[in-house]
Amino acid sequence: MQSVRIAGVGSTAFGVYPGRTGRDLFAEAVRVAIADSGVPRTDIDRLCYGNFVGTVAERQGHQGPLMAEAAGMNGPATRYESACASGGVALRGGVEAVRAGTADVVLVGGMERMNNLSTDQVTAGLAMAADDLYERRAGVTFPGAYALMARAYLDEFGGSREDLAAVAVKNHDHALDNDYAQFQQEITVTDVIDAPTVADPLGLYDACPLTDGASAVVLVSERYAERHNVNAPIAIAGSGQGTDTLALQDRSSFVRTPATERAASDAYADADITPDAVDLLEVHDCFTIAEVLALEGLGLYDTGTALTAAAEGETTADGELPVNLSGGLKAKGHPVGATGVSQVVELSKLLRGDHVNSDAVDDASVAVAHNAGGTVASAVVHVLEVTQ
Repeated sequence: MQSVRIAGVGSTAFGVYPGRTGRDLFAEAVRVAIADSGVPRTDIDRLCYGNFVGTVAERQGHQGPLMAEAAGMNGPATRYESACASGGVALRGGVEAVRAGTADVVLVGGMERMNNLSTDQVTAGLAMAADDLYERRAGVTFPGAYALMARAYLDEFGGSREDLAAVAVKNHDHALDNDYAQFQQEITVTDVIDAPTVADPLGLYDACPLTDGASAVVLVSERYAERHNVNAPIAIAGSGQGTDTLALQDRSSFVRTPATERAASDAYADADITPDAVDLLEVHDCFTIAEVLALEGLGLYDTGTALTAAAEGETTADGELPVNLSGGLKAKGHPVGATGVSQVVELSKLLRGDHVNSDAVDDASVAVAHNAGGTVASAVVHVLEVTQ
């Protein structure tokens, strides 16, 4: 089985681009990733591409070949869809292809463009990731669904709105100097508490924004890297994917995320590590409560104990376990299909030492990316390791 290396990474700045097309955004991210890799475009064997609402937002299906054309390649191209985990699933597809020996160079990417739609239209599009029969038709949106999860957590384990607010404050702090982040804006706990309520107990600053953007990663086999003298010091050492029921009502608990637990268990076993080996993470914080649930699902905190991690400084840049040094979905932004790939872009730079926040983790060697779909009905976890 071939070892999978990250040869190059690239991303657009995340933000609001109603005047740009998805193919244009993706082409930009690919140009950066290929230039970073030093791999000839003609050596790319295939494209694994993540996107969720493009059929709604741009009325564009069949995006695999379209994005291959935008990337300047003509090999096999496949679009992966798993709601907000689309990018992570695309990455897993690329990892599996390299490991199997069916490809030596895989371009993995993702893109989403949503700000050309109204808020109501985007909300309706994203709601397609929920159960249509039992949730969507009843008027459940994702802010409402995550509010139910947050309320259940606070009821069962205690804690405060201030604890949740600290997650948002931390991630905004991490994004302050990240030029790729949608919000380079400092906020306070008071700002979060005083913001308009979206779905009690979650307010405006507890939620990630609507974001346009694209990210790309060039994966190569260890064999290819050695033969072509490609500098690829980061390996994807572990990969795992998990699934849960689509509707919240069918779950035995609102305060655990079994899909994350399964994905993490498989990824750690694949990489032959335990959670104790992890130095830093990018986790799927679409809402502040989602970061808390992710840390517990990943086995880094016991159930019911991660709520205070940000407030107590454990997951800040200078904490014991830095989380979302990019700013996370909360501040960097959440262009849905690109998010899972973007997490790996950020972690690769952090581990290589060329990220604006690399000084916070200059001795880190193991990182984890956690990407989730819906109310964590889908989860993908990847373990990155420095190899040299």
